[in-house]
Amino acid sequence: MTRFGYTLMTEQSGPRELVRYAMAAEEAGFDFAVISDHYSPWLREQGHAPNAWVTLGAVASATRRMGLMTFVTCPTMRYHPVVVAQQAATLQILADGRFTLGLGSGENLNEHVVGQRWPGVRERHERLAEATEIIRALFGGETVTRHGKWFQVDTAKLWDLPEAPVPLAIAVSGERSVEQFAPLADEMVSNAPTGEIIEAWHGVRARELGVAEPCRVTGQVPICWDPDRDTAIRRAHEQFRWSAGGWEVNTDLPTPAAFDAAAQFVRPEDVAGHIPCGPDLDAIVEAVQPYRKAGFTDIAVVQVGDEHQEEFLAKTAVQLLAKLRDADVRPV
Repeated sequence: MTRFGYTLMTEQSGPRELVRYAMAAEEAGFDFAVISDHYSPWLREQGHAPNAWVTLGAVASATRRMGLMTFVTCPTMRYHPVVVAQQAATLQILADGRFTLGLGSGENLNEHVVGQRWPGVRERHERLAEATEIIRALFGGETVTRHGKWFQVDTAKLWDLPEAPVPLAIAVSGERSVEQFAPLADEMVSNAPTGEIIEAWHGVRARELGVAEPCRVTGQVPICWDPDRDTAIRRAHEQFRWSAGGWEVNTDLPTPAAFDAAAQFVRPEDVAGHIPCGPDLDAIVEAVQPYRKAGFTDIAVVQVGDEHQEEFLAKTAVQLLAKLRDADVRPV
């Protein structure tokens, strides 16, 4: 059965609101919650960027059942991997084993703030692979000293390790990243409903690790529920027009102003063409189906905009989850 999640989107809500939404999402029946880990919003109109790890600590204490996951953290520039390992281990203790560490190679938008150059994709992937190895070793209780190509580690050890190991999920986008990261991760993350990538991931794990069973694969689907469709389209355009550029563009743009410029010719109808907008829950269910068909085991919805989150969670989420789960038992 597919698990359905809720996105705590730090770019569009403040920390107090995000904790409140997490509690409401658990009450509504979502299976898990993912949180974006950004230093900046994509667009100025979104207006927020609280620290994801501080917020997750509060969410872990305020919830009891939902799984929690970073979607995703870059452990290579803004954070050193030993710091990410310590944060993740501590959070797993606070969450009583409900946390998954989602990792990715990052975006210029968030990583340039520490004053380092933004590397090309090959280097970013090399950095992520080395960082993942360091995090793994620390999770294993080792005292780590390493003089690597990208990271220096001097007698690092985690003194508070959770009883339940922290699963590692890594975001991938194509065959090269699948080959590189499938042997290093427990789970896969992707935002594209592409079955071939998932099949390739499972194939690499079977070949390199001897793991025959498919692992969890988590994706994310933006939606913009609102009682009025025109209002939903306007909000989706205002808040999410940045997404039209695709990840090859989005990983390299450095500031909200750059995203605004890149999206200046994106029309409201363009955004409505790939984000279900309005009160029609069946349209949202339909938007989720390609992810189910591709083989995603975990699908998180992103409700676009802050102003209708509580109404969505209190009045609509239960109905939506019922429809999603009903569709889940039918063939795709």
